[in-house]
Amino acid sequence: MSVLIKEVISKSDLMKFIRFPYSLYKDNPYWVPALDMDEKVSLSRTKNPAFEFCEAKYWLAYKDGKIAGRIIGIMNNRANECWNENRVRFGWFDFIDDLEVASTLIKTVEDWGKGFGCNEIHGPLGFTDMDREGMLVYGFDQLATYATLYNHEYYPKILEQLGFAKDVDWIQFEYDIPQQRSERLIKMAGLVAKRYNLHTLKATKTKQLLKYAHQIFEVLNQSYAPLYGFYPLSEKQIELFTKQYIGYVKPEFVSVVLNDNDEVVAFGITMPSLSKGVQKAKGRLLPFGWWHILRSLNKAQILDMYLIAVRPDMQNKGLNAMIFDEIMDNCIKKGVKTNVINPVLEVNKKMHLLWEDYQSREPHIRRRCYIKTIK
Repeated sequence: MSVLIKEVISKSDLMKFIRFPYSLYKDNPYWVPALDMDEKVSLSRTKNPAFEFCEAKYWLAYKDGKIAGRIIGIMNNRANECWNENRVRFGWFDFIDDLEVASTLIKTVEDWGKGFGCNEIHGPLGFTDMDREGMLVYGFDQLATYATLYNHEYYPKILEQLGFAKDVDWIQFEYDIPQQRSERLIKMAGLVAKRYNLHTLKATKTKQLLKYAHQIFEVLNQSYAPLYGFYPLSEKQIELFTKQYIGYVKPEFVSVVLNDNDEVVAFGITMPSLSKGVQKAKGRLLPFGWWHILRSLNKAQILDMYLIAVRPDMQNKGLNAMIFDEIMDNCIKKGVKTNVINPVLEVNKKMHLLWEDYQSREPHIRRRCYIKTIK
């Protein structure tokens, strides 16, 4: 039977779109779902500020009367302008092990992109770098973090059959938390703080972090500007991400470096792993999902490193020593055993150097952004 493509328009179809992966990854111990409420915000044309400069369409694929796949086509006009490109993105791409289903979904996005004059298609990507991105190509037996995609092993094989090639890779690795603070790191952090008149924010409550949230995202905008596909977050996006993320982080696992003018010059944001909690919650806070997630936050054995950034004018001055010393100290006090680094671009050598004193294992996960010329 041929594949039927249906555009997602109604609320009921949107929920089918959001919940489709639950059947695709049933009983898979490594897949971590996104929370339904986060997905609804990301896919809402009225709640997601990215729609001020993005256009998107969502589709479901049916085969033999059943949902067999899903995909989103995204025209990110701001990113295309920043990078002088004319590309259409695909994201939220999931499908059964069927070449025809995958091919039909990709063709749908390509045809849509042609309407905008696009000459290339790439992904999986989201609206911003804050969305899940990159197709898993290595590390299928590793637990995903809450911020990352997971997919079956047949995904990249089928995508390559469809003519896609590697554009960039992100890698992840993990390291063991030392049992005691590094004397070398303590000394280095002290020297850097004294030389540049810096100090770290001693926050004990979330509201103390919220005061600096806007500055944190401004530093992110500046430091991430050269990275693949990145474009500056707008004021409304900063407001949204502040509500979604900063309000829920635990202050003891966040390091904010300030200068003597009380300006943010660097930061590192980590969180206790939510993976197991969200798996048990099955993507829903109610009726008892919140309890599983709260338990994950309060009984941390694994820490996920979400974001780290240094303002460009303060890079290569050793500020990472201040960030790591503070976070490591709190990890040791809280009994955290492992830190998992969220995806870092393979070509971002500066970022890799930040972890050279701690990395105890080879990169255990690799994700890829694929690209293809639209014919």
